[in-house]
Amino acid sequence: MYGNMISYLDEALSGIKIIKAFNAIPFIRRRFDDENQKYSRIMRSMARRQQLASPVSETLGVIMVAGIVLYGGKLIAEGSNELDPGDFIAYIAIFSQIMRPAKAIGQSFSSIHSGIAAGERVLALIDEKPAIVNKPDAIEIRDFKESLEFRNVTFGYQDKKVLDNVNITIPRGASVALVGPSGGGKSTLMDLIPRFTQPWSGEIRIDGQNIQDYSMESLRGLMGTVNQETILFNDTIFNNIAFAYPEATQEQVEAAARIANAHDFIMASEEGYQTRIGDRGVKLSGGQRQRICIARAVLRNPPIMLLDEATSALDTESERLVQDALNNLMKNRTSLVIAHRLSTIQSADMIIVLEGGRIVETGTHFELLEKNGLYRKLIEMQTFGN
Repeated sequence: MYGNMISYLDEALSGIKIIKAFNAIPFIRRRFDDENQKYSRIMRSMARRQQLASPVSETLGVIMVAGIVLYGGKLIAEGSNELDPGDFIAYIAIFSQIMRPAKAIGQSFSSIHSGIAAGERVLALIDEKPAIVNKPDAIEIRDFKESLEFRNVTFGYQDKKVLDNVNITIPRGASVALVGPSGGGKSTLMDLIPRFTQPWSGEIRIDGQNIQDYSMESLRGLMGTVNQETILFNDTIFNNIAFAYPEATQEQVEAAARIANAHDFIMASEEGYQTRIGDRGVKLSGGQRQRICIARAVLRNPPIMLLDEATSALDTESERLVQDALNNLMKNRTSLVIAHRLSTIQSADMIIVLEGGRIVETGTHFELLEKNGLYRKLIEMQTFGN
């Protein structure tokens, strides 16, 4: 319950703009207050029991001592042979020493149960096994030499099929664009390459070897990723760019930033590369955040690039700068790009059109326009919209 309350608070702080835009402050406040009230009731109930433990144990202790004194005193006064005065005093002394740890156990009862509940939750997370693991005899892949290939790949979530018998061959150095309607399986197909998910059937091969035979760490070491959602950390620009390569020098980071068209705006900021960008890069514009992410990928210098709609959320000027940076990034690299904008698509060596989890068209920009199929329809809709 406390975790839910903190989650609501984090959502409210990170989504403050949209909350204010929709006048949803009363709803957010009511949701947090309801959870807070539940948490407060439970904590008050626990505190009551915890605070009652001491007086209750004291009272019971006094009653027991009084009872023992009355009973033992009666036996001694009557001259009973069952108990003599020395034994009685010794018994009272021993009993008084036992009372203190007995009361401590009573006071710690609620803390013990609270710790058990928290421990069960933490241990459940610790014991959770990853769904995808390396083979016991997994081998290391050091370089990408020939091709990336999908062979009869089928995948879905639960009982919903998302990819259906996909076959693609991407030669080394080629730039491939994935296009198609939303829900066609583009992002899912891309997630299969670094083994974020596992296909139901079929194989994905790099240089003729099934990627499941490679260790995930070495496989992902060949890849750089730039997503539509920029993921940055509340740190300096330098540390964000050098995130995957902490040993990078200032010169290497600056070189990567120049390729990503980011060096000029970085130098114009308050402290240059040592400027802190705030939580999730809030101090930067959308285009600046995206170029920092591209610089991060450039610095890693991977042979395979995975780009997921890296320019879709940008204005025209930012898109041009980011697109130039992406073009620099894709030089001499194998690139798989999910894109909707014509500027990103038309320069690709091969375009793959996905619909309903199936490949419906492949070819270059002009070849697909001549086919007068789904690709041409998508392009004409975009041109008309522009």
